[in-house]
Amino acid sequence: MTTQQPILTADAILERGLKNLWYPICPSHMVGREPVSLRRLGKKLVFWRDHDNQVHALDDHCPHRGAPLSKGIVMGDRIACGYHGVQVRCDGTVTRVPGSPGCKLEGSRPTQAYHIVERNDAIWLYNATGNIDTPPPLVLPDELDADGEFSSFLCYTEWKGDYRYVLDNVMDPMHGTYLHKQSHSMAEGDNTAAFRIRDTDRGFIFEKEGQRDVNFDWTEWADTGTHWMRLEIPYPKTGGPGGNFVIVGSYTPISPTLAAVFHWRCRKLDGWQRDTWRFLYRNRLEARHWAVLEQDRVMLEDMEADANQNEHLYQHDMGIVRLRRHLKNLAKAELERMQQGKA
Repeated sequence: MTTQQPILTADAILERGLKNLWYPICPSHMVGREPVSLRRLGKKLVFWRDHDNQVHALDDHCPHRGAPLSKGIVMGDRIACGYHGVQVRCDGTVTRVPGSPGCKLEGSRPTQAYHIVERNDAIWLYNATGNIDTPPPLVLPDELDADGEFSSFLCYTEWKGDYRYVLDNVMDPMHGTYLHKQSHSMAEGDNTAAFRIRDTDRGFIFEKEGQRDVNFDWTEWADTGTHWMRLEIPYPKTGGPGGNFVIVGSYTPISPTLAAVFHWRCRKLDGWQRDTWRFLYRNRLEARHWAVLEQDRVMLEDMEADANQNEHLYQHDMGIVRLRRHLKNLAKAELERMQQGKA
């Protein structure tokens, strides 16, 4: 009943997501008091809320026989497996084996537990290599600072295909000029451009030379203990107060053929202007944004899985090449640590 494990490669590591990073998992509303099973980062995970509304996460496998804990009963900060009643605490420790009290399974910590933070209407998980007591803090861009000057809306969807194609799409400002040329916010600007890469203290910016605040003109890639991307879309005055839209994106692999896609749409404003914009967004702008995202989804989902093996890239693709190389180097470093037993 055992299967041979595939040889681990840097590409396989990237396919299921790098370790020791924070990842957005799902919108907050998807997890309630009843356990819910979600596949993310190459794993089957169970999530639930305790009496204090705190979200917990474990591998969705009972350490006794591997039954899904998500079919069990929530008991505050622990789950009782529905198969044999084995109770597993939120830190991965088995607290009780009712069928065999005092057995060696009790008191052990065989189940992988995950640290969770809720921010900006999303549940974030730290993808540690093992059970750890304290993860690093979740550091997000200023636009997603809960106490900051920006107001934001989360746009969540799931797209068929490898999440890395979503990364490529966002690291490609030029596609806005063509794919989204009928959009009310991306109809302006030159249809040719030269690009450059500008390094930052947390990543890099890929930008058009000589054009700013006209179209989708730049993308930022950043690593702050979580990977995120940022771009800015100029907006007409008819879109309400606040000027340009800032979009922050973060993307999580569900499986090799499905991606969890998170975009926060942000504007810097307060007081009555914030209230006005939030009203306009819900009643007028949100549908337009979904229409633009739908253009991306259709294009990416219709690409072959091996499309990146048959590419002929040019100057507009420098950002994609830079990002792919960076991620591959991170995966190679993780693979080396694993081979040395340090991961």
